[in-house]
Amino acid sequence: MNKLSIMGVRIDNKSMSEMIDIIKSKISSREQYVIYTPNTEIVMMCRNDDEFMQLINKSDINVPDGIGLIYASKIKKNPLKEKVAGYDLSVNMLKLADEQGLRLFAVGGKPGVAEKAMKNIHEKYPGINIVGTMHGYFKGTHLGMNGHEEEQEVLEKINKAEPHILFVGFGAKKQEQWIEYNRDKINAVIIIGNGGTLDGLAGNVQRAPEVFIKLGLEWFYRLMKEPKRITRQVLLPRFMLKVLFGGRDIVKEIE
Repeated sequence: MNKLSIMGVRIDNKSMSEMIDIIKSKISSREQYVIYTPNTEIVMMCRNDDEFMQLINKSDINVPDGIGLIYASKIKKNPLKEKVAGYDLSVNMLKLADEQGLRLFAVGGKPGVAEKAMKNIHEKYPGINIVGTMHGYFKGTHLGMNGHEEEQEVLEKINKAEPHILFVGFGAKKQEQWIEYNRDKINAVIIIGNGGTLDGLAGNVQRAPEVFIKLGLEWFYRLMKEPKRITRQVLLPRFMLKVLFGGRDIVKEIE
C-alpha cells in the first residue's frame, strides 16, 4: 500500500528513512520535489475548503504529520508505516545538509525568526551552507497579492542562491498557495512547506518532551502550554469521530 486518501487528502505511506533516501536521490539528480506535511487539523480544514484540498494534493509527496492519521489508518485496516512529523523531517534534512554541505534557504515567520533559526542551525550544523533568509510578511501570493514586486524580489533572492533545500513556513494553506503558484519559478530542489518549524528551530516554541511524542500526546502537551489552542485541538476528537463512524471512503487505499 503506497498511498491513502484520508477524507480526500492524499497521504503517502513512507517512513522517515524512506523519505531521506528520496530526498538524497532528488538532490543528486537536481529534480525539484515538493513536500507537504498534512496533519489531522489540515485534513479537517480541507474537508471544508476545496481549494486547499486541491493544493495539498498537488504536492509530489504528502507525509503523515499527525498521530491521528496513523490511528485512522490502523482503525480502517490500512496502516501507515509511521508518523513523519514535518519538524523531525526538517531536522533530518538539516543533518543531511550538514553532512553534504548543502545550500539552505528559509522563508517565513515573523521578522527575525528565520534569521534566529538559521543562527541556531549554524551553531549546531556548521557544515550547512546557509544562503539566505526572508520573513513571511512580504507582499505575495500567500497574502492574496499574486506576482507582487516584493514577491518577485524574494524569488530572485532565492534563485540567485540556488538552494538545495528551501524551507517555506507561512502556515497551513498560505505556504501551499505560495509554493504552488511559484514552484515553476523557483530554482530550488527540495521545497518543503513546514509550518511552524522555523519558530521551533528559533527556540520560540518549545517542542514536547520525548515521552509525550512517543505516546502520541504531543498535541496535549502543546495544549497545556498554549490553552488558546483549544479551538484548533478540538478538531482531533472530531476527526476521530468521523473516522470511527464514517463509511469506507473516509480512509481508503488509492493508486
